[in-house]
Amino acid sequence: MYLGSSLISCIQQNTPNPKVIMVVSGWQDVNIGDIAHTPGLLSVLQTFLPDSKIILWKKSHSTQVMELLESNFPEVDIIYGQVDSQGNVGNEEVLAAMDEADILIHGSGPYIVGASNLKAWIKHTNKPFGIFGDTIQTISDDIFSVLQKASFIFTRETKSLEVLSGRGIKGESVIFGPDATFYCDLKNEEKAMQFLDKNGLEEKKFVCVIPRLRYTPYYKIKANNAGMSEEEIAKVEAHNSKYKEKDHAKMREVMIAWVRETGNKVLVCPEMTYQVDIMDELLIDPLPNDIKPFVVKHGYWLPDEAASIYARAHSVYSFECHSPILALRKGTPMFYLRQPEDTIKGQMYYDLNLSDWVFEIDNTEASEIVKMSRQVWDNYPDAQHKVSEAMGIVDGIYNQCTTIIKRLMK
Repeated sequence: MYLGSSLISCIQQNTPNPKVIMVVSGWQDVNIGDIAHTPGLLSVLQTFLPDSKIILWKKSHSTQVMELLESNFPEVDIIYGQVDSQGNVGNEEVLAAMDEADILIHGSGPYIVGASNLKAWIKHTNKPFGIFGDTIQTISDDIFSVLQKASFIFTRETKSLEVLSGRGIKGESVIFGPDATFYCDLKNEEKAMQFLDKNGLEEKKFVCVIPRLRYTPYYKIKANNAGMSEEEIAKVEAHNSKYKEKDHAKMREVMIAWVRETGNKVLVCPEMTYQVDIMDELLIDPLPNDIKPFVVKHGYWLPDEAASIYARAHSVYSFECHSPILALRKGTPMFYLRQPEDTIKGQMYYDLNLSDWVFEIDNTEASEIVKMSRQVWDNYPDAQHKVSEAMGIVDGIYNQCTTIIKRLMK
């Protein structure tokens, strides 16, 4: 049995002068994985450092996500405030929070997304700061100057440790610390059950599948084409077109096998907003006619509803990295179909002894995924035990990470 906020009190104790942790997180709100980083880290801190006060300095700002965080973490102070690339702060609320905080933690993400926030902290204080659960695939000179000053660096997979070591950054406080999404405990039982009941999805009798293009088309999501030129957009479109059918044909073989061998349903769902628009083309329309009646679609959602549905799914199959993590947190087996363009972050699954459930898509035949799937379908208690073991590893590492943080706050 792994630890969790349901097993450990997350209520701040009535200590006279609690230590104050400032967290910078929340990089974007068009991806349930990126949203889940923040509640995941808040849950880690509340679980292992329950006497601390937490101030969340959130980067992105959407009303839905703000309401989600406020309703689930009413005791956390949430502030906003931009800084420039040099770390200059013009927001009095942020400056006051920096004065109050004993330590700053940069939340999980694809890189040091909040580098400017860290620069601001360095400029304004002499207090410790560090990184919790990030991928660091490359190190620019600018980022190197920040990392050199960090009191701790927890990378979300071990390959990042190799990158850091190559630049001479290592030590007892530079360790593997999995993506904080592993502790995302959000749920929306009411909304999830309404959807499941409406669509005839019975608990543990459906699988979830999540599509993904090789490169995320941010030019379709963000303003001003995400700053991409027409030439850059054309290259991304061509690359995605080259692989999208080849990749998703392998996922469809799993869907077909599941339906024909179990007679149960498939839920096609998104991790990012754009994926709602590719579900039909890549995962549903090409299916044989006898399979299509067993397929259900879900629109874009927030991680609380997604997590509640993943908890009731038999298994989750995903080209995206974070839906499998949300599933693991709920005790549900997962299969990660990894595309090589999706950075080195997928190494985290190997680090947690889940390599049997990771498929490097360019080197994998559909038959291999189906074969491993059948092993889980036929021996489900064994698969659930494997999930529990992986989460037990996460528990132990988070305990180690938060012990380092606690020591720095003394």
